[in-house]
Amino acid sequence: MHATSHYPVIVLGAGPTGLTLANLLGGYGVRTLLLERNASTVDEPRAVSIDDESLRTAQSAGLIDQILPSIVQGYGVHYFSWSGREFARIEPQSTEYGYPKRNAFRQAVLAAQLRDGLRRFPHVETRFGHELRRFEQAGDRVVLDVDHAGTPVTLSCDWLVACDGGRSGVREQLGIPLSGNTFAEKWLIVDLLDRKTPFRHTRTYCDPVRPAIRLPGPQGTVRYEFMLKEGETAEYVLDEARLRGWIREREPLDEDLPIARKVVYTFHARLAERWREGRVLLAGDAAHLTPPFAGQGMNSGVRDATNLAWKLHAVVQGRCDPALLDTYEMERKPHAWALIEMAIRIGRYMQPKSRLEAMAAQWALKLCSLYPPARDYVLQLKFKPKPRFGEGFFVSCQAPDTAIKAGQLLPQPRVEWPGGRRRLLDEALGPGFACLCRAGQPLDPEVESWMAAMDVRRVELVAAQDDFPWPETPERLVVRDCEGVLTRVMAEAGAQAMLVRPDRYVLAFLPGGQDDAAPLRALLARYRA
Repeated sequence: MHATSHYPVIVLGAGPTGLTLANLLGGYGVRTLLLERNASTVDEPRAVSIDDESLRTAQSAGLIDQILPSIVQGYGVHYFSWSGREFARIEPQSTEYGYPKRNAFRQAVLAAQLRDGLRRFPHVETRFGHELRRFEQAGDRVVLDVDHAGTPVTLSCDWLVACDGGRSGVREQLGIPLSGNTFAEKWLIVDLLDRKTPFRHTRTYCDPVRPAIRLPGPQGTVRYEFMLKEGETAEYVLDEARLRGWIREREPLDEDLPIARKVVYTFHARLAERWREGRVLLAGDAAHLTPPFAGQGMNSGVRDATNLAWKLHAVVQGRCDPALLDTYEMERKPHAWALIEMAIRIGRYMQPKSRLEAMAAQWALKLCSLYPPARDYVLQLKFKPKPRFGEGFFVSCQAPDTAIKAGQLLPQPRVEWPGGRRRLLDEALGPGFACLCRAGQPLDPEVESWMAAMDVRRVELVAAQDDFPWPETPERLVVRDCEGVLTRVMAEAGAQAMLVRPDRYVLAFLPGGQDDAAPLRALLARYRA
């Protein structure tokens, strides 16, 4: 089979995961082809919640200024009992990673912004209306048979990333099974336009008669979700008069709003058993299916793209061995499953089977709120699994009691540049690997050599109370840790420096003593091309 066009990376699927991955690869300079069977990006409401980690990725992709104006930042959840009384609120205020933890968005708007963002890169090509028929792995490449309006097209690539959704044809052709469960309960989703009420927070009705959720969104949108009872058919619940009656019970002002979409969903909690097969990788819903109760399905796909993009870049450039791509699944899979389990727990809480069960759950939350640490744990969403890895491309921290460990996402405080400008940390770190160290701190010579080979940016920190020791130069950037966050992280780890990966996870802490860099040198040697 002869390929008529070859690319280092082909991304299949122009949903949020595929679009994010293509934008990140474009920023890294990787020649990429994005294939999508539909005529354009999705134009209907789907995901409605984007979190702080995904917004940080949008910042890395250079699109945050376009995206922020079109979302509602920092919304919470108010919980109501079967009698209509509010019994709890979750309104997280922290911005640990630079942005609010929960934000409302419109997937069609985000997809269009990500699609348009690809125009910045002449080395990224997008082909809509191209459907993959089959593929085969042949030696050091993947060959694809693609249909374009009835015309066969043959393409090839070094690496194929399948972001082709929960019914992934690539996963099916590879014979990779899904493990997990499909929920018996089905839900009716209704998206409405021209909302008249200004209330910005989600309302969750923990009603054993008819569990429901009301989610206000940007540009006057609002979504309702109603759980179906056993025996209720899609035809029955999609009846407009009936569903408008359910809406009226929750918010009379929403009853007559125009309907943008109404659909019945079945929810899944499932994982693909393998995320890599040779030169083919799975990402997004092709790799994991998440119940919607925690708003993490799309965000988990964005995490996949963030983790995978820099690794593909390093491998395509020949700087790292392809074995580096094995760390993608070992890092992402456990965290994806932890979020699925969180969504399942929230779903059980939202779907009481009886009033007695609802009363017990609600009183438990009320009692929890009387104890400040427990209240803070719930209200600030601290029960959400931390973005950190058990194994992968990082050097395990030797100080087990540190709040931030190697293999964990680094906070993003604001730092002060010379001249008094305060910016988010990632603007100083740049797009690739970075080294944060105390001003004037020497590093292990072999580590310095690796930093030079990988174009690692050196960012030197001065404490909040100290003066800048010298002006910034092209070789290094000196910033003030004005909030003290980074100084505290390194002090807890007993480190003079820390290496940060392009996805902003901590690669290693470097204490600075003799042979302290030996574990890092061993890790780098293992994955060196």
